[in-house]
Amino acid sequence: MTLATITILLYAFLWLRHKEKPPNPANDPWTLIHKPPKPPVKHLLPLNLNEKLLALPPTKHLPLPTKHLVPPPRHHLKPKWLEIYLPLIFSSLLIVTVFISHYNKDIAIVSIFLITMLSIFSRPRGISEAYPATIGAIIVILIGAVSYPNIVDITNKISGASITIISTIVMAIILESFGFFHWLAARLIELSKGSGYRLYWYIQLLCFMMTLLFNNDGSILITTPILILVLKNLHFKPHEQIPYLLSGALIATGSSVPIGVSNITNLIALNIVHMSLYMQTAMMFVPCTIGLLFMSAIMFLVLKKKLQKKLPEQRFDLEEVFFTKIFNPTNGNALWNTKHKRALFMLRILGFVFGMRCLIFVASYFNIPIEIVAMLGSLVLLGIRWYYLHTNPIDILKKIPWSILIFAFSMYVIIYGLNNIGLTEYLVKLCEPIVTQSLFNASMTMGGLISVLSNIFNNHPALMIGTITLTNMGLDAITLKTIYLANIIGSDIGSLLLPIGTLASLMWIYILKRNAVRVSWKDYISVTIKIIPATVVVSLLLLYSWIQLVFA
Repeated sequence: MTLATITILLYAFLWLRHKEKPPNPANDPWTLIHKPPKPPVKHLLPLNLNEKLLALPPTKHLPLPTKHLVPPPRHHLKPKWLEIYLPLIFSSLLIVTVFISHYNKDIAIVSIFLITMLSIFSRPRGISEAYPATIGAIIVILIGAVSYPNIVDITNKISGASITIISTIVMAIILESFGFFHWLAARLIELSKGSGYRLYWYIQLLCFMMTLLFNNDGSILITTPILILVLKNLHFKPHEQIPYLLSGALIATGSSVPIGVSNITNLIALNIVHMSLYMQTAMMFVPCTIGLLFMSAIMFLVLKKKLQKKLPEQRFDLEEVFFTKIFNPTNGNALWNTKHKRALFMLRILGFVFGMRCLIFVASYFNIPIEIVAMLGSLVLLGIRWYYLHTNPIDILKKIPWSILIFAFSMYVIIYGLNNIGLTEYLVKLCEPIVTQSLFNASMTMGGLISVLSNIFNNHPALMIGTITLTNMGLDAITLKTIYLANIIGSDIGSLLLPIGTLASLMWIYILKRNAVRVSWKDYISVTIKIIPATVVVSLLLLYSWIQLVFA
């Protein structure tokens, strides 16, 4: 108890000392994943981009901007009283909870879970979600709710998923160091051909493919800053950017449904139910891709009046400015000195990433650990990067968002604590009457239930609790898999109703805030309330029909 109290006090002290750092001009504000490598990239669109670009000679396409592209970084304001007292309130509650655990461990574990989730949602002083989750997990371990064998079991279940996710994020970071996403941003404007409606659909396709090729968190971290760059280059004001950014974020997060490898929570849950990635994709890809198309279509109808019919002329040529003025390979510009050469190189790299993604499913089919394939792919791509750019791969380690893995592990520890005090046994008794009805009613009800829980507690703990509950019901294989996949739809799509439903949406709001784009809960919910419930119902119906047609 004393050790737990000291841990909480230390946590409160570090939290109060923590200050949210304003974007560093030396860093890349358009992607929060990493700092640009140096060499070969001198600066990847720093926050003082307006000054840097104004110093450049005009391109042959358009004169460079004479107004600020990005608002100057705001000075760090003194924290509001709420930001000062919230850490103290949460820490005090945790200390009280530790003392309660001496008398009633069940109440203490539930309290720790609730306090942790409130800390994650409020994020006072811009603290990372991983901090409160880690402290909550440490306290759960210290009060004896999770044993050492439990921790070993947790590690075994998340290790493969963690390696796979890290490998895909490494691939994304390497592509960024080649300037791939800035090249892609230029293609986005070019393919839109002056139509705001066409831009909407290309953004949908981009976000869908980014999640499929990498993962939903990586897609949000990469595509959101790139889309902000594209929209600001098209003279869009912050309120005009919101429809494009919101639709892109929703489809990027929801696109983790068709394949399990695009979401760390889904990968962990796959290990819990002992289901292969290949089988999950075979059962989910067709119905859920159609469900996402339905989601994009009704989202277009809802947002159509807010979309620009005709795009204004861009301020400057993104590709030309980036590759001729900013990108500076150490071995010269022979590979990047023309648009044709750049396009060939980027398409080859993209083809390699796509091929590695396909190999992951082949490996799953032959029962080869998918993390081995993912890791080999990232190592090969690191070698390609070193060959062309002559950069030390160590810098990649500094750019990986390790906090995502820490958050996942810590939340699983807390969920295990809830499981050990009998929460899942209670849920089994509660859900058994539903599950023992028809498979259709069971999948629709459980998918809806997980959607509600995800919007209250975040989709990570909601899916973990739901999956562990299912495994304790003694269901036959097809029933277990169908209800589990319905839970995935509720967790990945249903959770998008509120901005607190997923870690990806929380990161998205944070990125927008740092780029002076404000999205209120009212703006967010006014769109999602018309889209998400209908998409969940349609996706669940399609899933049930597909399984009955092909697998039953």
